[in-house]
Amino acid sequence: MPGETNLAQLLRTMKPELQPGRYVFCTVASLENLALPDIICFFREQEGFTVILPQATADRLQLAYSFVATWITLTVHSALEAVGLTAAFAQALGRADVSCNVVAAYYHDHIFVAAPDAEKAMRVLQELAESAQ
Repeated sequence: MPGETNLAQLLRTMKPELQPGRYVFCTVASLENLALPDIICFFREQEGFTVILPQATADRLQLAYSFVATWITLTVHSALEAVGLTAAFAQALGRADVSCNVVAAYYHDHIFVAAPDAEKAMRVLQELAESAQ
């Protein structure tokens, strides 16, 4: 089933959902010492692999990190070619002084915000959805 592309519909139905736990971004030279079920996301960069892991996993593996985040999923099935959704929520969060790191996956957009900003981010995203009604 194809994802939604209409920006107004995406905003109205994005329904942000706060995932349990704390997550961190780490960098590793290789994925060999990581179990795939432990990895939320990874991306190959020229300098190495960026991995998003539960904080407890990174601590267990003694991996360095500097940013502890919460994970918010926009539960609407957004199309990868949809235009404007990321810009709309990033601008709203930016106006509220909330930094966001975004992962666009096949079905949903996932937003990682600093753990202390989780409630504020959820409120901003819910207000954005309500204003699109």
